[in-house]
Amino acid sequence: MARRIDVTGADGVRLAAWEFGDPPKAAGDPAEHAAGNTGVLLLHGLMGRASHWASTARWLSERYRAVALDQRGHGRSDKPAQAPFTRDAYVDDTEAVLEQLGLGPTVLIGHAMGALTAWQLAARRPDLVRGVIICDMRASALGAASQREWAQWFEAWPLPFATLADVRKWFGEDDPWVERPNPARGEFYAEVMAESSDGWRPVFDPDQMLRSRETWVYNAHWEELAQVRCPTLVVRGLDGELGRAEAQEMVRVLPRGRYAEVADAGHLVHYDQPEAWRAAIEPFLATLRAD
Repeated sequence: MARRIDVTGADGVRLAAWEFGDPPKAAGDPAEHAAGNTGVLLLHGLMGRASHWASTARWLSERYRAVALDQRGHGRSDKPAQAPFTRDAYVDDTEAVLEQLGLGPTVLIGHAMGALTAWQLAARRPDLVRGVIICDMRASALGAASQREWAQWFEAWPLPFATLADVRKWFGEDDPWVERPNPARGEFYAEVMAESSDGWRPVFDPDQMLRSRETWVYNAHWEELAQVRCPTLVVRGLDGELGRAEAQEMVRVLPRGRYAEVADAGHLVHYDQPEAWRAAIEPFLATLRAD
């Protein structure tokens, strides 16, 4: 089960956080004590939502207080037209959530943009973060061409979709970015669609997504990565966007970096291969519990 918690981010933006796990156990239960004192905050990537972490959060909740956040502009969180969608705004939101929920020092698990937020916060507030898991996020600059490609991709979406089956088919098979059929990708995007009067449309504003993205694609983030002092695991899918050479260089730059990869997984590592993803990160989490 997942319980919604409303929290307030930077600039008063209302954010929806989701705590996963069974109802509270009886007072004095050792499992309740363990889960209540060790926090994990899960941060989705661009266009994602907290529910994309459901599989991961459910097994994490057996040992941790597992919370997934709908970041500003995403999921059930606010999408104010004039709000900033800068790196600082996303990092400030995450810092506020940790403090309001009393999760720190926590383990931050981030996918793509969420991973960048995780390591930027860890560099800024080491007192709040005891470990970081980076899932398929590059530290190098992607450049202007990448941003143009994304803008063109959004324009290519055949909105509105008539049915959710059409969503699954387009993103899983027909999207020009899909090299081979990928049902998991179709399901991933089906989760970020909502029914409107004329069909199915994304729950986010594509312009806000581009504004969010443009605040990181032109810059490299190696310096901030080097400032992360806590144990950090870099995970890549073998068919993802983070190449092996760059991932291993990230591990080298990190003062306490480690490396893992997941076979038969693309960019959506945790969603493509949930069991292999779990196998990749559980040993790292175990070392954090032993510290």
